Amino acid sequence: MMAKTIKIQDTRNIGIIAHIDAGKTTVTERILYYTGRSHKLGEVHDGEAVMDWMVDEQERGITITSAVTTCPWRNRDIHIIDTPGHVDFTIEVERSLRVLDGAIGVFCAVGGVEPQSETVWRQADKYRVPKLAFVNKMDRIGADFFRTVEMIKTRLKANTLLLQVPLGSEDTFLGVIDLIRMKAVVWDDDTLGASFRDIDVPEEELARATDFREKLIETVAEVDDALMEAYLSETPIGPEMLAAAIRKATIDLKLVPVLCGSALKNKGVQPLLDAVVDYLPSPADLPPMQGIHPDTGEPVDCPPADNKPLAALIFKVAMIEARKLTFVRVYSGRLEAGKEVYNPFRKKKEKISRLLQMHANKRERLDVAGAGSIVGVIGLKDSSTGETICSADNPVILENIEIYEPVISMAVEPKTHSDQDRLQEVLEKFVDEDPTLRVQQDADTGQMILSGMGELHLEVIISRMRREFNTQVNVGKPQVVYRESIEQSAQGAAVFDKEVAGQRHFGEVRLLLSPLARGTGNRFVSKVGETVLPPVFVKAVEKGVMESLESGTVMGYPVVDVEAVLVDANYKDSQGSELAYKVSAAMACKEALASGNGFLLDPIMRVEVFVPEEFMGEVIGDLNARSGKIEAIEPKIGVQAIQAVVPLARMFGYSTSLRSATQGRGTFTMQFSHFDRA
Repeated sequence: MMAKTIKIQDTRNIGIIAHIDAGKTTVTERILYYTGRSHKLGEVHDGEAVMDWMVDEQERGITITSAVTTCPWRNRDIHIIDTPGHVDFTIEVERSLRVLDGAIGVFCAVGGVEPQSETVWRQADKYRVPKLAFVNKMDRIGADFFRTVEMIKTRLKANTLLLQVPLGSEDTFLGVIDLIRMKAVVWDDDTLGASFRDIDVPEEELARATDFREKLIETVAEVDDALMEAYLSETPIGPEMLAAAIRKATIDLKLVPVLCGSALKNKGVQPLLDAVVDYLPSPADLPPMQGIHPDTGEPVDCPPADNKPLAALIFKVAMIEARKLTFVRVYSGRLEAGKEVYNPFRKKKEKISRLLQMHANKRERLDVAGAGSIVGVIGLKDSSTGETICSADNPVILENIEIYEPVISMAVEPKTHSDQDRLQEVLEKFVDEDPTLRVQQDADTGQMILSGMGELHLEVIISRMRREFNTQVNVGKPQVVYRESIEQSAQGAAVFDKEVAGQRHFGEVRLLLSPLARGTGNRFVSKVGETVLPPVFVKAVEKGVMESLESGTVMGYPVVDVEAVLVDANYKDSQGSELAYKVSAAMACKEALASGNGFLLDPIMRVEVFVPEEFMGEVIGDLNARSGKIEAIEPKIGVQAIQAVVPLARMFGYSTSLRSATQGRGTFTMQFSHFDRA
């Protein structure tokens, strides 16, 4: 179906961001209900929220994947992305913020600014996204609006602007006082919050509300010259003039308007929608998106207009009912169903078979999507997250989305033969969908290793594998692949003298094995002249030695950092053969390894841990207990970065213990450094 044409000025692309359990999904559910998008209120605790449509989300009561929906309010089209709050799904928030024009930060009036709120707020700052703050759960015992606002100021360094103050608190929370219009807004409980009315500000609240309105005007006047002029000349400042100044300051990232309510008790959501329309930008209010020309590297502007060349960014790929659905933000030009588009990253043309207006996992067909739209596309076979689609005549590459390196791995293996065939295919689909997921086959153990952002992340992938793709797998901790070396020099000698297939094979060698410095690798040196042993057989000896070093005598792991010297050899004319010298070299090498005092080498990881100052002692103590060596501590904005080297075997389960030691505020990255004795 063809959607009604909406002017770009009447579009809002917003995301709802917050710490886990601040009430993001409940706020979104209320928005859908009051805008007429859904006809009943879905509750997260009943597993009935429209936006948490995945079975794993319903069971766990958390958001795992960003859901996209569109709803109307005051003749505007609001595209909303409800993002996850759990740190394991940070990429979902990152890629959503990359394509949004505005965000609503939801804060719990009891918990205040929680750790993951800091992370997502910083991500929004990175992409320069204008924000509103909504203090939720005002009906809860211990709710404190002003303490939460103070935390937003100090922890998030936000210049807050109170547009409302609560009317009552905890179980007496009735509604809000709108400081711009100087009216109190109260909700009727019997209509599930759908009807509300303006009343005069109660007598006992009037003086306090007047003070707050005065502060509101002063704060806006500080960042708006026209308002400052009116304020100083004591000209009356009406709601329209004030709203226009707030809108400009919000879009310029100078102010963060703050509202409050209780989404669960159906209070405060409609004024929040009004604020989205009044203060958050449409795509036309923002500077044009900048890309680069794929061939010349020149900057290219992509203005938000339908009559310009197409430029759109793929920000997410989802497998829904085993079909590839690509989520696209159109920055410039128009996307049309049935038309060809060009992917400059892969230098390929692709055909758009269908365009969809998304509503969580339900969808409506569209013929055309204009600039500023966020839509689902079916038909893009090769394009993936972070890539651009554009017109072939005007190619452009938009800035890619930063991908995080995975920090935790587990081994997976198929349960049955039929799962074996399906596993590879299913894992490829998940990797397409989620750029933070890696799959590799361990060359040493043959295990399939799955790496991701945290234990919950991998748990959800395994659960979806079983549920959505009916693929049964056994899951285990991956084996640490050690290396071996020797402590002292040792000699080994061997003779091979046998008749094989009617031909005599003879070879005799003496080898000296010596340890080398860490990280040198293995090397072979021959100290016998060509008269003693022809070069063709020296090559065979080298091959035998190198093959023998592939498995040591301690536990069968590869041997590293060893020099093998061929010190002597015996050669019989017409009986010498490559096979004989190769086998005798391998036997001599094994004998020398057995006498060389072999030992294991651990894979040592370079770990960087980011922690708030107050948890430093505990985190350093934990790293020391894991045989870690602290190399440096660097102060960064709001956190300390600890650099250390730690044996991989001691790092399993670290993400969980770091989270519990830092109240979920610590994060870490880990990469292989070298092999060494632990």
